[in-house]
Amino acid sequence: MPRRIKNILSIPQEYNNQSLKKDMAAGFTIFILIVPQGMAYAVLAGLPPVMGLYASLLPLLIYALFGGSKHLAIGPVAMASILVFSGVSLYAEPGTPDYVALVLLLTVMVGVMQVALGLLNAAAFVKFISPNVISGFTSAVAIAIGMSQLGQFMGISVGSQTQIIPLLRDVIVHLPQVHIPTLLVGILSLLVLIGGRKVKRNLPVSLIVVVLSIAAVGLFRLDNQGVSVVGDVPQGLPDFTVPGFNLADVQVLIPTALTIALIAMMETLAITKTLSDKNDTGVDLNKEIRAIGYANIAGPFFSSYAVTGSFSRSAISYRSGAASQAAMIITAAGVLVTLLFFTSLFYFLPYAVLAAIILVSVTGLINTRSLKDAFRVKPEDGWVWIVTFAATLLVGIQWGLLIGIGFSILLLLRHISRPNIVEIGYEEDTHSYLDLQRFPHAKRVPGTVLVRADTRIHFSNVGYFVKMVEKTIQDRRKTEGGGLKAAIDMSGVNDIDTTGIGALEQIIEMFRRDPDVQVWFVELKGPVRDLLLRAGWDEKYAEAIKYQTLEGFLEHEGNGPFKTPTEPKQDSWDYMI
Repeated sequence: MPRRIKNILSIPQEYNNQSLKKDMAAGFTIFILIVPQGMAYAVLAGLPPVMGLYASLLPLLIYALFGGSKHLAIGPVAMASILVFSGVSLYAEPGTPDYVALVLLLTVMVGVMQVALGLLNAAAFVKFISPNVISGFTSAVAIAIGMSQLGQFMGISVGSQTQIIPLLRDVIVHLPQVHIPTLLVGILSLLVLIGGRKVKRNLPVSLIVVVLSIAAVGLFRLDNQGVSVVGDVPQGLPDFTVPGFNLADVQVLIPTALTIALIAMMETLAITKTLSDKNDTGVDLNKEIRAIGYANIAGPFFSSYAVTGSFSRSAISYRSGAASQAAMIITAAGVLVTLLFFTSLFYFLPYAVLAAIILVSVTGLINTRSLKDAFRVKPEDGWVWIVTFAATLLVGIQWGLLIGIGFSILLLLRHISRPNIVEIGYEEDTHSYLDLQRFPHAKRVPGTVLVRADTRIHFSNVGYFVKMVEKTIQDRRKTEGGGLKAAIDMSGVNDIDTTGIGALEQIIEMFRRDPDVQVWFVELKGPVRDLLLRAGWDEKYAEAIKYQTLEGFLEHEGNGPFKTPTEPKQDSWDYMI
């Protein structure tokens, strides 16, 4: 392969004929999967099935030019499709020209946002979204997708919504109207799809089901018996179309566009992390997001809707040994041939089969294991999963994600604002100072209270910090009955802001008015000590920080055997960092 083409497609210089064979195999395998999936996901998005094929053509070529991962396979996916449907169906009837126009505009907006996010290095901020939010959200969306397909699967009318209660109501109300031939087609397709997966992992079972169902419907003319079929699928390439721009439409679509862009970023991160290997570890997530953004900007000019990375097709690319993004070009070539010559074959394709393909595809999105793990390790994380899951199903997909993120942030702020402040005692066997609540056998120093702060001290937690330090000292004072010396171990404090410094000064001033209590701050880390000195503590509160170590404090102020461990630290600032 010429060096110039290798450079354009980010193909390794060691690329050879064997690599090309791997890419051809991977590209063809993805092609036979993306055709039925693309059509099914387009229907899920409320669009004509052919738009799933359009979305599997130009966007793949654009990504191949700008992307860097050799395994990431982009195209129509269930998550983006349901987000498109949930966002745009609020403003236009699915399947209508107005609806399609809004979808094309939305896709351009998604692309622009993705490019902007990539340029802003926004991938680094994805880490601030809890994995439990993502897991709960995707699990709920999978259920919403499945419920939304029951209408096509059973041949009944289900309204255009993604909230679980209206969906359930519609299904229950219309159950007596179930179309038996359609239901049988759906069930048989579902059984073949599930069974085919178990027989052979890489079996193109979706394509097999599509071919068999088309043959069965055409042979027995099930369409005349009420089985809904795709019908005429336009042949040839899509016409060049400039997406319409209307400021009012842009404003109402911004939340949906941003949601799709963020979800795409998180999915891309998950895929690249999962499938990267020793030869593909240099993937730049921001570059990948920009490449997908370019694909989404260009695609709508040829009737493509929003695309992103696909877990299932990327996994196939990985297992097939794809050596570069040339595999995506092979896939796009297959879709091109299909559009030019074979779309007429899809006339008898039942919608029930497309619904079955979607139902099987989304089962992998439901992740209850993460919920069990979260509750076993930290129930708080489990509640993040549940709140996100419930909000997504009950309130709606876009609001569900926002509520989940908001709830996780509230829990994080609660955790930050309630730091760990404990009384510690000396443990003779290990010569260490331990939390007395966790290690009650550790010994208190007579006439002395040792308090440890395990936190950064800043404006959001100073109130709780002062309250807990005061409470710990006062509680101990009640049991001592006389004078009390207090040492606050600051070894767990890595940072402090000006409000935090003010809180330390508040503690000193509080007990200065009490002749029976003396307070020192010990084990100050270098950066914290520097900030205190800049605040004038060397003049105002030099006495309170004169002991650099806890052992040094006990050596001079403590009693009996508690003065120092066997090997005391040097009582100097020199070792502090």
